Amino acid sequence: MNMDKWIALVRDRMEELGLTQEQLAERVGVSQGSVGHWVNKRRQPKIESMNRTFVEIGMPHYNVSLQLRIQGQVGEERGVYQVKDSDDQLDLMQYIVCFRYPVLTWSQLEVPPDDEPRVFEQTDYMAQGKAFWLTVENDAMSASTGRSVPQGMRMLVDPGVEIEAGRLVIARQPGKPAIFRELADEGGQRYLKALNSNYPTLLCEDGCEFLGVVVRVHGSF
Repeated sequence: MNMDKWIALVRDRMEELGLTQEQLAERVGVSQGSVGHWVNKRRQPKIESMNRTFVEIGMPHYNVSLQLRIQGQVGEERGVYQVKDSDDQLDLMQYIVCFRYPVLTWSQLEVPPDDEPRVFEQTDYMAQGKAFWLTVENDAMSASTGRSVPQGMRMLVDPGVEIEAGRLVIARQPGKPAIFRELADEGGQRYLKALNSNYPTLLCEDGCEFLGVVVRVHGSF
């Protein structure tokens, strides 16, 4: 993802917040002229400034990283990098806009933490809601064949994705801790189904709450 994406995200957010270039510059700790150069594509900001800008406009889950591309044209020497402290390096560099979401524990789903999360993990997935990572704690969703999410895998949960039958969800029955299950629908009745046949299928009780849909897992499922 190139610089145009970063600029578009910043411009849209500034407009949404009614934020001027001068106000943003004060927040980021740079001159108004610097911000003007950035958003008008006249100058490339440092990565630190790009990420600080995301924080100051209320988008801390966005993160910019830099990748160096190897010159791979026919006839060129393999593995040659060109790295300079000037704008000449931009043709060999690619700025990637990623997304950072907090890593939560299951207990934090019951009682939200008092302070800001300290651990984040990066992904290319752009969440529709306030997404978070969880670690699978048991073998309820581990199967010998077909879809399987073994214990210890880390999964990204997006509360903004529509809850539908067949999706893997984090659900909480009234008065009970949250669990990880597949949502099933039979005759208009919803069930929470484990992929491991040793676990019972649970009827969704009145007041069952869905905390989000699992959209990414470290591994395939």
